Amino acid sequence: MNDVAMAALLIVTLFLILGSGVWIGLTLSGVAWIGMQLFSSRPAGDAMAVTIWGSASGWTLTALPLFLWMGEILFRTRLSQDMFKGLAPWMQSLPGRLLHTNVVGCAVFAAVSGSSAATCATIGKMSLPELKRRGYPDDMVIGTLAGAGTLGLLIPPSIIMIVYGVSADVSISKLFIAGVVPGLLLGLLFSGYIMFWALRHPDQVPPADLRMSFGAKLRASLSLIPVALLILAVLGSIYTGFATATEAAAVGVVGALIISAAQGSLSWTNFREALLGATRLYCMMALILAGAAFLTLSMGYIGLPRHLAEWIASLGLSQFQLVVMLAAFFIVLGCFLDGISVVVLTMGVVMPTVIAAGIDPLWFGIFVVLVVEMAQITPPVGFNLFVLQSMTGRDLLYIARVTLPMFFLMVAAVLIIYFVPQLVTWLPQQMAP
Repeated sequence: MNDVAMAALLIVTLFLILGSGVWIGLTLSGVAWIGMQLFSSRPAGDAMAVTIWGSASGWTLTALPLFLWMGEILFRTRLSQDMFKGLAPWMQSLPGRLLHTNVVGCAVFAAVSGSSAATCATIGKMSLPELKRRGYPDDMVIGTLAGAGTLGLLIPPSIIMIVYGVSADVSISKLFIAGVVPGLLLGLLFSGYIMFWALRHPDQVPPADLRMSFGAKLRASLSLIPVALLILAVLGSIYTGFATATEAAAVGVVGALIISAAQGSLSWTNFREALLGATRLYCMMALILAGAAFLTLSMGYIGLPRHLAEWIASLGLSQFQLVVMLAAFFIVLGCFLDGISVVVLTMGVVMPTVIAAGIDPLWFGIFVVLVVEMAQITPPVGFNLFVLQSMTGRDLLYIARVTLPMFFLMVAAVLIIYFVPQLVTWLPQQMAP
């Protein structure tokens, strides 16, 4: 059987099993087992046992459940209300006023969460009723929240960066630091769009609240101190070389417990729910990663990644054309799968081609995260769209339509980091060894 027919058979099998409702991790393992049984001489059972155990027992992966737990703890605190109280006074003088709290709030919570859906839900819980009560138009409130919620993937600590780092064998600490500047860039693009819209539609922007003195604004911002200290502890410990990503995750969990206790939100019920929520989410991700590791091994034995890399090389694409083709591929795939599945499904096949084309794996990781962010706001499987649909009761297509400007701003961000790659690579190069 030739390579095209082999690949087509495995892809059809993958989607048939997925369509039947089988868990993604088990589907990946099943397709890998079928591939090895049909097209390889190595015993599939032995390979599966060794690979799944190896992928599940890696020390690097320890950061994942810890950051998930930290996000779950903070999700159950008064953090979002305190953030609105601290940020709102500073946004009043900007064109667009309190719409900027969506962007800044998501950026701040992203730095202590790591999950796009959690960021969108937490900030939405605070901003949607408040901005609606003040008379801000639904289109802009929902659209900017859906777009800014994706910052949970790009601003470290990011769950998907951990998954990419494990799948592509790239330093997670460097990925975290590499995401800082692109995350801030994307936030500035979102805020810039809000200002542009506000200047074009001044009649749709509600009047400012009563003016506050500088001292009053500072006093209102005191509620931001705990989360600022937590961000500094997590990212600062990584940047200075004081802690690895896993150790920084442990620092984050301890800090989140302290914040929760100080706010009076740390009850036995909340502690147990946060721990169980993180455990359930991690078990799902660990199963997907284990299945993907076995699928990657299976593809290696079959030879598909090598043949795909040779085929792409034979097309004579420039580096820019390859990046455009991969971006389109990831966006289409992201319309049907969640971001973590996209990453673990494709890295084993795509990375040999990327490295052969001379693309820095660190830069490529940030590129992948940005493109997967786009998939978070594209139907039919846009997780942020689902979150907002459940919170607003609006139609999914309406939410996708009002979020479209944010999608194009993400495209602009991808182009910017391609032509100015130092935005990604400079900060990791300054890290302490």
